Amino acid sequence: MSETLRCICVDDEPLALEVMQTLLESFPGLKLEKTFSHALKAIDYLKNNKVHVVFSDINMPGVSGIEFAQSIADNECVVVFTTAHQEYAAEAFEIEALDFLLKPFSPDRLAKTVKRLEEYFELRSSLQKDNTELSEGSVFVKSDGKLLKVAFTDIWLVEAFADYVKIWTSDDKRIVTLQTMKNMEQGLPEDRFIRVHRSFIVAIDKMVSVHSSSIKVGNKEIPVGKNYRDGLMEIVQRLNTLRR
Repeated sequence: MSETLRCICVDDEPLALEVMQTLLESFPGLKLEKTFSHALKAIDYLKNNKVHVVFSDINMPGVSGIEFAQSIADNECVVVFTTAHQEYAAEAFEIEALDFLLKPFSPDRLAKTVKRLEEYFELRSSLQKDNTELSEGSVFVKSDGKLLKVAFTDIWLVEAFADYVKIWTSDDKRIVTLQTMKNMEQGLPEDRFIRVHRSFIVAIDKMVSVHSSSIKVGNKEIPVGKNYRDGLMEIVQRLNTLRR
C-alpha cells in the first residue's frame, strides 16, 4: 500500500521494546513513531497524535493491555497484542484486536500480521461507509454504493476482520464489509450456520471435515475455539442421527 502505517509499541519490558523495534525496521510500510513502557503515557500521546497501529503487551503493571485497548476504543487505530500469555487470546479478540502475537514470535509470523494490517487499511479506505443488511434468504452487502445480494446458500464462511467481516463464497472469493460478527451471527439462520470460533462462522453444509480443534471448509482449515467445541459436536451428532 502507498500510505506508511504509523505505529507505537507499549511494553513494560525494555528488551521486548528493543526486539520489536528491530523487527519492525524490516518492514518499510510501517514506521515506529514511539515506544512506551507505561500504558498511561501511551494514552496521553494518542490524545494529540494519530497512529494507525498500536502494538501492546497485555500483562503490564498498573493499566493492563486489555484496559489500555478499551480506553482507546474510540481512536481510529487498531491494536495488535504481543504477549507471552496464551490465556489472554479470547479476551483480546473479544475487543476486536486485529491480531494476537504470542511471544516469542518469529519475523515470518510478524510478516503475516503486517500483511493483515496492510490489507485492513486498504479495505478501510475503500469501504468507509459500507455495511450489510440481512433479509430472508440472503444478505445484502453494500459496496461501492451498491447493494450486492448474496444468498445464504452461497456463503461458505464469515471471518472477523477487526470492525469488518469477510464473507467467503469460495476458496478465493470474498466480500468485505463494515459489520460485526455479533450482528452477522444474529442475522444468519441457526439451522444453516454455526459459530466455531470468535473469528469464524461457517456454513454447516459447506463443512468438508470436522476435528476437535479444526474444521475444513473448501480448502480452508478453520480453528475451532474451545468455547464453541461442544456446540459444534452437537451439530455433528445431530447430522449423523438424521442420516441414519
